[in-house]
Amino acid sequence: MTNEEYIKAINMRQSRRTYKPYPLDSDTMQVIKDLVDIVNSKAGLELRFIEDASSAFTLFTGRFSAIALCGDDAESTRIKLGYYGETIVLQCTYHGLGTCWVTGTYDENKALAMLDLPKTTRLYGLIVIGYVKDKLSAKEKIMYNVTHKNSKPYQKMIEVCDEKLPPYYEYAMTLVEKAPSGTNGRPVHFKYEKGVISAYVDQPYSEKSIDFGIAQLHFCLGAAAKGIKGEWDLAGRFCTQDSKVIRFPDSKGEETDE
Repeated sequence: MTNEEYIKAINMRQSRRTYKPYPLDSDTMQVIKDLVDIVNSKAGLELRFIEDASSAFTLFTGRFSAIALCGDDAESTRIKLGYYGETIVLQCTYHGLGTCWVTGTYDENKALAMLDLPKTTRLYGLIVIGYVKDKLSAKEKIMYNVTHKNSKPYQKMIEVCDEKLPPYYEYAMTLVEKAPSGTNGRPVHFKYEKGVISAYVDQPYSEKSIDFGIAQLHFCLGAAAKGIKGEWDLAGRFCTQDSKVIRFPDSKGEETDE
């Protein structure tokens, strides 16, 4: 998918909990399995595809598959699960499938029984995927209103800002606003200092770090749409190509591009 298509999917995506009463067709399942394999190879994760995950849920209706978010017990793993898991969510959304990030409201024992994971591998949550109607069900509308009641704009996610955000970062933050998170809490804190964006969550080693990874992807897509290529480092800084240039200070102790 192109950057433009990913952003279109961001604007299309809604968490869905009411699915049609039949499973994904075999060709669609195979495409999703291929996406899972690509992500596992690229990011060193252990995502697993579950063809029918319906029995592990009571608050969802219909038939649906799921991607199990699996990996080792590390902060970086949680962030990568969010970042790369969201790439699959957006691709599924773009092609008309319903999805939902789920980190708590499912029967974990039933899910684990479907996976048979090694002891060193953790299950962090599930991404539900299935066929849905175009319009939200009455139950989904209620859930949307409940989870979005206290939504905060991106301005309230920025706790430090020593100068006005440039337009390209303003746009990137509008996409962060649309990133899914647990109970739509938007737990990521951003700082803009000396021209550098950085971010963190209050409780690393928790599901908030998965939310962090999702937010990182949305930010990257927004920045790239405005011509700013970059990636997030392990310290939580968004590093652009310019920020990686090593410069000697001039005679006054100030940095120079020469």
